[in-house]
Amino acid sequence: MKRIIPVILLLLTLTGCYNSGEPRERILKIYNWADYIGEGVLEDFQAYYKEQTGENIRIVYQTFDINEIMLTKIEKGHEDFDVVCPSEYIIERMLKKHLLLPIDTNFAHSPNYMNNVAPFIREQINKLSQTGEQASRYAVCYMWGTAGILYNRAYVPDSVALSWDCLWNKEYAGKILMKDSYRDAYGTAVIYAHAKELKDGTVTVEELMNDYSPRAMKLAEKYLKALKPNIAGWEADFGKEMMTKNKAWLNMTWSGDAIWAIEEANEVGVDLDYEVPEEGSNIWYDGWVIPKYARNPEAASYFINFMCRPDIALRNMDFCGYVSSIATPEILEEKIDTTLHYYADLSYFFGPGADSIQIDKIQYPDRKVVERCAMIRDFGDQTKEVLDIWSRIKGDNLGVGITILIFVVVALMSGWMIYKRCQRYSRQKQQKRRSRRKKVRRN
Repeated sequence: MKRIIPVILLLLTLTGCYNSGEPRERILKIYNWADYIGEGVLEDFQAYYKEQTGENIRIVYQTFDINEIMLTKIEKGHEDFDVVCPSEYIIERMLKKHLLLPIDTNFAHSPNYMNNVAPFIREQINKLSQTGEQASRYAVCYMWGTAGILYNRAYVPDSVALSWDCLWNKEYAGKILMKDSYRDAYGTAVIYAHAKELKDGTVTVEELMNDYSPRAMKLAEKYLKALKPNIAGWEADFGKEMMTKNKAWLNMTWSGDAIWAIEEANEVGVDLDYEVPEEGSNIWYDGWVIPKYARNPEAASYFINFMCRPDIALRNMDFCGYVSSIATPEILEEKIDTTLHYYADLSYFFGPGADSIQIDKIQYPDRKVVERCAMIRDFGDQTKEVLDIWSRIKGDNLGVGITILIFVVVALMSGWMIYKRCQRYSRQKQQKRRSRRKKVRRN
């Protein structure tokens, strides 16, 4: 293992692809989730940056699908990404490990669009703060949403989908999908295990989901083991399609995925809906940060600011289906839908004038829904124990060491593929140069 680790770290550094002779301050390296930014937004940022600074900027854009892989590349590989988009618990972990740089909010010719972030969202992000490091100075929320139940109304009554009990109901065995997410599974199990206490008001969702005591972990494992026989599959992305094709009737999923599935299902005559169970659930947040090893933090700050512009926020929302943290009158006006038959209280997000508006309840949950939800924090030193529970539940017999190894292997494969693309790109440039020289000689 001692011989392998240096090789791993070396290969992890091969994930970037840009001309080493090009000034690094003319390059912005972005690391984001796949399918998480609107079409043409990157090109429009380049024009915005040119207007603001008078300089051209080239973007190196890469994607990831696992938070831990992203973190490993930065923490262990010292990858020089300028801006990345981790989830809230990774932001908290990066703050604990001093892996983030503060975001600059002073721009020569541009307003500070980061002020458009809803105060409610900023307050939630600041819960991640560490001693001497206020989280909102280091992270700006990009998208947010809930975890809940996507269900087929032809087989599951609305009233049944309002409780996590539906996942443990043997009537639906073999027709249930669960997100392959140890954090959401843990939170769901502990909430369901304390349904009575939650109803009586003797405990809160936030307390339960962030209780990693031996007793809590034992209870979560017990309930997840009881749930397992009902599960048709643990899915990372295929759940949406399975639901639209009537292959599954219940899916513990995220609000953005639910919106996509509902829209697709409508086109083929399948009636899907989404609910956040009455017991409570998880609210998650993804945010832009500047890693410690960034080499162009100035351009990164400009990029984060640009992403908070209302028109850009709308384009990104429309593309990916999730909800932006931006809460301006332009966003509210665009999102009001007078064809809806219900009203929601969004005053917590848009302000006092939005206490009764017609707006999509999945994208923008009502105040009452938000009040019964909470953020799952970083598991910290208990991450290993929770991962071990998850491995035992799924029956893959993998300990946390193997799980981490899988993360690393996937990262290496990704790095190697990008490295090979870099080689091809370099060869193509050399061939073009030779071709140009031949043309000059012929002329």
